[in-house]
Amino acid sequence: MAERKDKKKVVGEPMTDEQIKVFLDFPPEEGENPDFHVLLKAYRALRAEDFERFVAFFQAQNRDIRATDDRGRTLLDIVRGHGKSEPFVAILEKAGG
Repeated sequence: MAERKDKKKVVGEPMTDEQIKVFLDFPPEEGENPDFHVLLKAYRALRAEDFERFVAFFQAQNRDIRATDDRGRTLLDIVRGHGKSEPFVAILEKAGG
C-alpha cells in the first residue's frame, strides 16, 4: 500500500510529561520489586530522551534507581548487555544506577 504524497509519516512525536508519568504507576507482578518493574517497562517502551525525563520523575518520587530483579540485577546491569544501549547506560549512570 503506497502512502499518499500529501500525508507525512509521523514518527516519534515528543511525549508529554503526563504520558511519561503513566509508567510510574504500572503495577508489578506479585513478588516483583515495584521500582525495578516500572524502570524496566519504561526502558522497553521509551526513546532515550523520554526515558531520561522518566528517570527524573522517578527520582523525584524518591524511588530506587538501583532496584533489582529476582536475580539481583539492576536495570543498568541488564542494559549494559544490550546493543545500541549507550544513551540508556549514560542516563542510568548519571542517575546513580
